[in-house]
Amino acid sequence: MHTFIFRTITDQMFILTGSAGVTNLPEFVSVVKVDELEMVYCDSKRAEPKQDWLKFFKENNREHVSAYTAECNKNRIFFRKTINVLIKCCNIHIFQRMSGCEWDDATGTVNTFDQYHYDENFIAFDLETETLTTPTPWARNAKHELDSNKIIIPNIKSYLTQECLVWLKKYLDYGKSFLLRTVLPSVSLLQKRCSPVSCHATGFYPYKVDMFWRKDGEELHEDVGKGEILPNNDGTFQMSVDLKLSSVKPEDWSRYDCVFQLSGVKEDVVTKLDKAVIRTNDYFILASPDLTTTPIIVAMLVLTVCLILGTVFITLQTVNGERGKVHSVCISRFQ
Repeated sequence: MHTFIFRTITDQMFILTGSAGVTNLPEFVSVVKVDELEMVYCDSKRAEPKQDWLKFFKENNREHVSAYTAECNKNRIFFRKTINVLIKCCNIHIFQRMSGCEWDDATGTVNTFDQYHYDENFIAFDLETETLTTPTPWARNAKHELDSNKIIIPNIKSYLTQECLVWLKKYLDYGKSFLLRTVLPSVSLLQKRCSPVSCHATGFYPYKVDMFWRKDGEELHEDVGKGEILPNNDGTFQMSVDLKLSSVKPEDWSRYDCVFQLSGVKEDVVTKLDKAVIRTNDYFILASPDLTTTPIIVAMLVLTVCLILGTVFITLQTVNGERGKVHSVCISRFQ
């Protein structure tokens, strides 16, 4: 299943702090995404490809690029007028449109969506009834203003029923070596001091994955935390899932493992919970889960450092007759 998202965003969407009129920010931004990968970016009358292979697509599909540029400019004008109206009637400062289609290439099923978000409310387009709807009473004024624009409904219907799927199939056909590839991740166990163990997968594609901890082959739902799927700079993705070690008995470590499942790949990537492979940049994090021995080992390390420092300080301070102060410093580290 592949998704194609055409997203139009006013400049206020960049102002997450709620301030308006910030300089050096575009008035309007339009982004095209395919399977969560940014394809085209537009913040003026010109569209720019974000993937290297799209530069060749642009050269061979001038009409398509011109159509998108025109669509970008049309939405920019529409958003400017809409924001000016909504600010006056509804005191709205953040306005976003997200529309697109989802195509299942196995069944041929196509799902479409078109939503307008502002502040915490939203308005959606119902393709069956060809009307704008909202479950939020506070959005009715904004809906009325959108309904008054007689061009918007036909344009939405045309895009959802015709243009969206055509664009998606063109992207998939031209960039299939990139968009339809499958890349397995590199999986590592990471830990910081006083933190859960994080099973981190990076470099995978596509983004449709599942990742979880399990015990004795059963997925865990407690004492675990699943992170978001985030993009990497190279067109791949990363994700982490945490496990609280406080819930794991030392003798039970071998019963736990981290499972990564990638869409389209039958075999899972399984990583055993093993103290020997946990990576950390903290010298005082020991892989051993034995909490009774860890303080002793740490104390021995501190004592060794303290004795070395003490020898140096004693040598220097004997000259000044202040030898006693060094011993008190070492003792204070254990008090």
